Amino acid sequence: MKVFILQSRYLSLSVSLYNKAGPSLSAPNAISPSFLSLTSLSRLKQNPMAACIGASRTAITEPNPLSCDPNRSQIEDQTYNYVKFCRPSSADRVSYVPFCPDRSKTTDEVDLWLKMQEEARYDVEQEPVLSNYYYNSILSQVSLERALANHLSMKLSNSSLPSGTLFDVFQGVVVEDKEIMMAVMDDLRAVKERDPACVSYVHCFLNFKGFLACQAHRVAHKLWSQGRKVLALLIQNRVSEVFAVDIHPGAKIGRGILFDHATGVVIGETAVIGNNVSILHNVTLGGTGKACGDRHPKIGDGVLIGAGTCILGNIRIGEGAKIGAGSVVLKDVPARTTAVGNPARLIGGKDNPTKLDKIPSLTMDHTSHISEWSDYVI
Repeated sequence: MKVFILQSRYLSLSVSLYNKAGPSLSAPNAISPSFLSLTSLSRLKQNPMAACIGASRTAITEPNPLSCDPNRSQIEDQTYNYVKFCRPSSADRVSYVPFCPDRSKTTDEVDLWLKMQEEARYDVEQEPVLSNYYYNSILSQVSLERALANHLSMKLSNSSLPSGTLFDVFQGVVVEDKEIMMAVMDDLRAVKERDPACVSYVHCFLNFKGFLACQAHRVAHKLWSQGRKVLALLIQNRVSEVFAVDIHPGAKIGRGILFDHATGVVIGETAVIGNNVSILHNVTLGGTGKACGDRHPKIGDGVLIGAGTCILGNIRIGEGAKIGAGSVVLKDVPARTTAVGNPARLIGGKDNPTKLDKIPSLTMDHTSHISEWSDYVI
């Protein structure tokens, strides 16, 4: 009898809604709770529109024949599968991806961020002891911008410079300037492709001080160009203390940059570095005295600069050139040539230097010129 009464009420309600003469769905007694399963009530609390969309009532309440539990509803079974397989692409489940993603983000940025999260989850599976570190740095963050601002602020903060203050500064800059985030992604790919010691994007993002120093410089350079020079110099100082990389905030740096190891890198105020440049440790791009004005080197696209190199003065290193380790360069280096020694000399001679047929910053080849340079090789 009770079932008959309930069915009659349900049919009456359906007819009244169809004729638009019945009670509003928003009325307190429009739908009796007895018609909603416990799962539907839970869903309705989380999403008030859930009652108006989706599958039929029968599809929601009937057990799924493929479920691990024959009494489990389809909604509960989907939840089980999501938790089991941790699918970040499920639109109506909690994940590390923002529920309403920023439509201004490029596909590359979203894909790279999802890849980093996937790598982070894998690392946590391999080393559970790192779960808290990875959660705070990557998995709890909603975007690459926020993760970068958070990680840099934690690295560069101290007792008198709180991480919260730095976080606001970094996030404000990277969110405002989309070009910085494009450069960040290019730098991540550059490190992953050119450094055999880099096992993943998230490994570079969290642990490579050359990458982190470069991104902190990008923020400092933006502040410098806005006239906020005191704050920019403060960030330079903290980067120098923490990462042992000293880049003046006035220096201009392109995209796709690899600072390999990076310890001892010094770059002066008026230096300019092009795109897809690879620089090893203990490299100095400096001046030759105390003269003011434009006094630092200009590095072209695709240049490879070996470890321990000093390039001094307002000189130009041409595109695709290679500077051997330990060299001291005081004059311009033509494009696609190799300079080595102290003072540096061109392989093949000044009049007819040997031309490179590959981009050295991408190949990371430091030794192909040796056979042409000297007959005596240890």
